[in-house]
Amino acid sequence: MTRVSGKDGGKGYAAGGEASAGGTAGLRLQKFLAEAGLGSRRRCERLIEDGRVAVNGRTARLGDRVDPQRDRVTVDGIPVSAEGEKKYFLLFKPPGYITTVRDNRGRPTVMDLVHEEGRLFPVGRLDKDTRGLLLITNDGYLAHKLLHPSRGVEKTYLVQAEGYLTPQGLSRLRKGIRLEEGTTAPAKVRVLAKKGDRCLLEFTLHEGKKRQIRRMCAAVGLEVRDLIRTRFGPLDLRGVKEGEYRPLTPEEVRELMEMD
Repeated sequence: MTRVSGKDGGKGYAAGGEASAGGTAGLRLQKFLAEAGLGSRRRCERLIEDGRVAVNGRTARLGDRVDPQRDRVTVDGIPVSAEGEKKYFLLFKPPGYITTVRDNRGRPTVMDLVHEEGRLFPVGRLDKDTRGLLLITNDGYLAHKLLHPSRGVEKTYLVQAEGYLTPQGLSRLRKGIRLEEGTTAPAKVRVLAKKGDRCLLEFTLHEGKKRQIRRMCAAVGLEVRDLIRTRFGPLDLRGVKEGEYRPLTPEEVRELMEMD
């Protein structure tokens, strides 16, 4: 990292311990962050000002410059790389596909549905029988950020279930269900339709335990017949047919990057 005098006259450090001639070596840190897709130049400056950016383990300041080939840049402890073109796709996952890049048992994976060049991977998981929205990318920073428990990214699901949902059962779903690994966090649960022993529910969660909704429903006497994720943060399934995918718009990428 090269730390040069900025508007505030602050001094810093150069990668390898040498100051750059004239203070012009390397990229300005906010430019590097913007090129890595973390938002506008001004937003990246705010990240630095808020103390959320570090270079080689040292908290960064405005005016710092970095060598992308030598310096390790992190935001909130997550490594950031500006190498290569970042790609972002929204996939409408159908049932029957495993959410992984490859499966050693030869089962079909969600990546069999995405016909793009380069290394890509799914962000998070949907179980084999679950349909719905899945983000596909090659951006490790964004994936780590969205999946970190501290972010609490909202995920919304539609659930068709069989069984008699009582007021007490609905209250338990909302307040938290005790599972083997602990009690689920409070959830938003709405009854959209109910007839006899069938109901249509909408769940909005901030966490993602394994087969969480199916297990929550089972705990209150419901059997899930169909489960579809309809939203992930600001993204929804509009304009995408089941089994197909589309690239995210620049605005959608910006919204994901700026989620705090």
